[in-house]
Amino acid sequence: MNILIKNTTLITLNDKKEVVENIDIAIVEDKIKYIGNIDDSFIPDEVLDGTNKITMPGLINTHTHIPMSLFRNYADDLPFWEWLHDRILPLEKNLTGDHVYWGSMLSIAEMIKSGITSFVDMYFFVEDIAKAVEETGIRSFLSLSVTDGEENIEKGLVETKKFIKNFDNRSNGRINVRIAPHAPYSCSDEFLKRLTELSHKFDKGINIHVSESEKEVEDSLDKFGKTPVERLNDLGMLDAKTLAVHCVHLSDRDIEIFKEKNISVSNNPGSNLKLGNGFARINDLLDNDINVSLGTDGSASNNNLNMFEEMTIASLINKGLDKNPEAVPAYKALEMATINGAKAINKETEIGSIEIGKKADIILIDLNKPHFYPRYNPVASLVYSAQASDVDTVIVNGDILMKDGKLLTIDIEDVMKNAEIKAKELLDN
Repeated sequence: MNILIKNTTLITLNDKKEVVENIDIAIVEDKIKYIGNIDDSFIPDEVLDGTNKITMPGLINTHTHIPMSLFRNYADDLPFWEWLHDRILPLEKNLTGDHVYWGSMLSIAEMIKSGITSFVDMYFFVEDIAKAVEETGIRSFLSLSVTDGEENIEKGLVETKKFIKNFDNRSNGRINVRIAPHAPYSCSDEFLKRLTELSHKFDKGINIHVSESEKEVEDSLDKFGKTPVERLNDLGMLDAKTLAVHCVHLSDRDIEIFKEKNISVSNNPGSNLKLGNGFARINDLLDNDINVSLGTDGSASNNNLNMFEEMTIASLINKGLDKNPEAVPAYKALEMATINGAKAINKETEIGSIEIGKKADIILIDLNKPHFYPRYNPVASLVYSAQASDVDTVIVNGDILMKDGKLLTIDIEDVMKNAEIKAKELLDN
C-alpha cells in the first residue's frame, strides 16, 4: 500500500534531531520513500491528513511480559519477593497457551492504541504470543524466558533453538527472536555460558533481568563474591548483544563494565516504583554514554503499557533525585522511547526514527486537545503533556493498524470479553 501523510508536524528523531512543520511523508509498501518533495509519480492508495497532528516514530517498548495483562490489578501493594513468589508464580503455573494468547491480544490492543509499534517480550508459550503478533500486525522481539535450576540445561537450550528455527523473521519480518535467560539468580553459570554460546551461534540478542532488587545483589555477593553484572561479565554474557533490564542497583564498577562492553539498559521506572525496588542511576548511565531505552514491564507490576507515562516518569524522577531540572530533558526521554530502543535491540538502521529507507513504523498524535495549548515546544508537549489516548493513527511495516483511534486489526470487544474469562479461570483454579 502507498500512504501519503499530508501537512504534518514531523519529529524525526534522526541524528540531526530535526523537527519540521507542514511537511508531507510518502510510504511505499513497508518503507518511508519521501519526506517532503514528493515525486510526481507517487500515487497514494490512502491519504492521511496530518494537519493539527504530530507525526513521529512508533514507540519501542524494550521490556514487557504481555500475557501478564491477565494479572493486572491482582497483586498490588506488596513487596517484590512476596509479589513474585507468593502471588504471581503460583498463577503462572496454571497458565495454558490459550490464556497466553488472550492476554497477549489484550496487551497488543493496549499497545497499539497507545502508539507502541514494537515491543521486546520474554515469557512462556511463545508460540501463542507469536500467533497474536501475526494476527494483529505489530512488530515484536520475542524470547522464551528460561531458567535451569541447575538441572534443566538441555531442555531450555532445545526449546530456545526450536523457537529460533520456527519463528524468527516470520510475518514479513515482524517476528524477531531473541534469547532470554530469566535472571542471574535463576540460572546457573553453566546455563548462562551455554545460552551465550547460542547467542553467538545464531547472532541473536539476549534479554535478561539484572540487579532489579537489593536482595538480588546481596544474594549474589554472598554466593559468588561479585555483583550480578560482574558475574555475567566473567561468564562472557556481556560480550554478546545483551540488553540488561531494570539495572536498579548498580555499582560504579557495574557501570564501568556496561560502558566497556557497550551494553544497553532497559529502564522500567513505573514498575520499579510500583514494586518499591528503587531508582536506577539513569544520569550516571547517560553520563557514561550508555544507551538507555524504556520499557513498561508487564501489566502485573505497572499496571499499564503506557510509554508516554514512562517517558514522563523517567524524566521527572531523575530531575528530583539529582535536584537538577536539566536532568533527562524531554528530548532525551523521547529518544529513550524511540531511537534508543531501536539501538538496544540492534535495529537502529531499520526503525526508531523517520528517515528515508527505514521501515514505516509511524504514529500520529492528535494535537487538538486542551493540554497541547499553547504550542511552544512539540517535544516537551509529548513528554510532559501527551496522553496515550492522544494517539490517533498507527502504522507498522506500512500497514495501518489504527486510524482515527479505531483499531483495524483487532476486535477489541471480543478481546476484552475473552481476556476477562481467561483471567477468572486462572483465579478459580
